[in-house]
Amino acid sequence: MASEILWYIIPREGAYPWEPEGRRPVDLGYLQQLAGAVDRLGFSGALLATDLYDVWPLGSALSAVTSTRFKPLLAVHPGLISPTLLAKMALGFDTLFGGRLRFNVVNGSTQRLKEYGLHVEHDERYELSAEYWSIVKRLTAGEVFDHKGRFYDLKDAGASLRELTPVQDPHIPLWFGGSSAAGIEMAAEHVDVYLTWGEPPHLLQEKLNRVRERAAAHGRTLRVGLRLHLIVRDTEEQAWAAADRLLDVTSDATYARQLGERTGEDGVGWQRQFRHHGGKVPARARDLEVHPNLWPGMSLFRPGPGTAVVGSTAQVVERLKEYESLGVDTFILSGNPLLEEAYRVAETVLPALGVRQ
Repeated sequence: MASEILWYIIPREGAYPWEPEGRRPVDLGYLQQLAGAVDRLGFSGALLATDLYDVWPLGSALSAVTSTRFKPLLAVHPGLISPTLLAKMALGFDTLFGGRLRFNVVNGSTQRLKEYGLHVEHDERYELSAEYWSIVKRLTAGEVFDHKGRFYDLKDAGASLRELTPVQDPHIPLWFGGSSAAGIEMAAEHVDVYLTWGEPPHLLQEKLNRVRERAAAHGRTLRVGLRLHLIVRDTEEQAWAAADRLLDVTSDATYARQLGERTGEDGVGWQRQFRHHGGKVPARARDLEVHPNLWPGMSLFRPGPGTAVVGSTAQVVERLKEYESLGVDTFILSGNPLLEEAYRVAETVLPALGVRQ
């Protein structure tokens, strides 16, 4: 049985929010309503992605109106702010909201990070990340220390944080996903939960075997989390019809933008997803089914994790349990619209996974 099931919260909401006509107005009240629903429905928290709003004001606004069961997973790019400042923000957040914070370590893309003045190539991003998060872990554990590395030279780091007593032991948890050799090595040595996007089980098993081998080499074990989109309906036919509709309502401009902008993308996770559709839009959604009920078509029109499980409630539960058999103990799920689908999934899928509201 999964130890944790999280939902997904971003301010782009609607039936197909990548198109203007599929998007609904979202304000603070709506986002707090969504977080409140996620909290009451039995999810253990939500991933707050690096989207339209920065995750810190969003996470604070949602944590203020939810219970301690709601644990926000904040997506953070290493290197964009000082690790000492990040630790101060994190310790303050945990003090105010009862030790609920988790970090989703996002390494981003080489091209996108240049917008923020960070010029690092693929493997160098992971070297930076490893050093950055090793510092943050020590700071959020309450240590005071000197550090001299490739990217950071710190003197008496943590001295100004002494009055912020850490709430979580041993440090604020790190969740992270990376499919390249450099990403897997970074995860094996530094993170607490290894995240991955949905793939056919035999491919995922191969990757997880590598992750576990490298973690063992560092004397560590990792929890495993899986990020999936769900299109769950009463019947399989209804679910695939819903996937077909997403293809129909997506504009040519969106397809061109999503596929064209990712040309030359150096993220291995994206490349693994891209292989399943090759940048071609199918006539029918099921033409891209790569494993029973597994559909990589979401990546045709939205960034980030692009794999959906499509099927009846029983089929979706079967697929999730198949992933559990590989050692996945945590799921980060989503569906559009986020609000209505949170209810649908909580009322149909979660009980079969042993989660009660």
